[in-house]
Amino acid sequence: MNPPASAPLPRIATLDCARGIAILGILLMNISAFGLPKAAYLNPAYQGQPALSDAWAWALLDLFTQAKFLAMFALLFGAGLQLLLHRGKGWIRARLTWLVLFGLGHGIFLWDGDILLAYGLIGLVCWRMIREAKDTFTLLKTGAVLYGIGVTLLLLLSFATDGTPGSFWQPGPAELQYEQLWKLQGGFEAWRNRVDLLSSSLLAIGAQYGWELAGLMLFGAGLMRSGWLRGHFAPAYYRRQAAWLIPLSLLIQLPAVALQWHLQWDYRWSGFLLQVPRELGAPLQAMGYLALCYGFWGHLARWPVGRWLTQVGRMALSNYLLQTLICTTLFYRFGLYQQLDRWQLVAIVPLVWLANLCFSQLWLRYFEQGPAEWLWRRLTALGAGEGERHLRR
Repeated sequence: MNPPASAPLPRIATLDCARGIAILGILLMNISAFGLPKAAYLNPAYQGQPALSDAWAWALLDLFTQAKFLAMFALLFGAGLQLLLHRGKGWIRARLTWLVLFGLGHGIFLWDGDILLAYGLIGLVCWRMIREAKDTFTLLKTGAVLYGIGVTLLLLLSFATDGTPGSFWQPGPAELQYEQLWKLQGGFEAWRNRVDLLSSSLLAIGAQYGWELAGLMLFGAGLMRSGWLRGHFAPAYYRRQAAWLIPLSLLIQLPAVALQWHLQWDYRWSGFLLQVPRELGAPLQAMGYLALCYGFWGHLARWPVGRWLTQVGRMALSNYLLQTLICTTLFYRFGLYQQLDRWQLVAIVPLVWLANLCFSQLWLRYFEQGPAEWLWRRLTALGAGEGERHLRR
């Protein structure tokens, strides 16, 4: 018997587990954005030649985490849009509009590294494309084309730049001091700076990143429609997929990582051109990570860690916001900002993961949804005009 059109579909445990892994993995990328100036996110030489250990930390994180978990989450977000189609356009539009508003609040009042706004805005464009796609191949093809356009635009930007680094890549002492001031001080000055950064982020979404994000969402919807993200294939098939996707991605990226190091992260080459291999490899590696999750799901499902990751994935929005609250408190309230190197920052990540795992396990012991998910669903139902009867489900 099929569920009513307005009722939520049963959860897919493997999908929740993969979403949990993505949310935890994103923190490996974000931790340097919390603990260091924004220029350090892509450029370890933002203050001159980095220490050898710091350079190795950058290289390993760039190869295995940078852009990979975001791509993984974008694929899963697109899969979620495919699953939401049965709820109708009113529900989807309300849900994504509220995500945009959550992103604005998060990006202005809490942290300037927000991703919710971008996902909400691009989702508002993509859900119609997913709905109108006549078959799985169309979704996959369109997703690949859009992603390819985004990578091509990044390549074109590398030729358009004059090679002079701006403060976003090589800030001066005064700029670093001011960034530290408003981040630690907070209040209106921090809000004003975050609004400026948000404006720059919106320009980047429209000019380049939004194409890649849209492509990943459509590709993820295609993977869901094909059954790939429903776990319809044999575990050995997923393991074989991972066995070639991940090495291929690393093979594409490794020369660029080595070149950036050799060129000492010179902006002329590292600012755009040598970012291209990472963007090419990220979706392959993200699919490889997903394939590992699905290929070994039989083992994960029997282990406590599988259940814990699934719970984190069920509360993905709540856990993402919890990471922000913990990290902004540690770095901006307790004064750890710019006090730790990259390896020391990475050492903090498992502690935040532990908080995510414990919070999810305790909360879901008493409630069916995370707090942010409950609020999001309630506001969505009200925005879609579906009434109280849907809120009780």
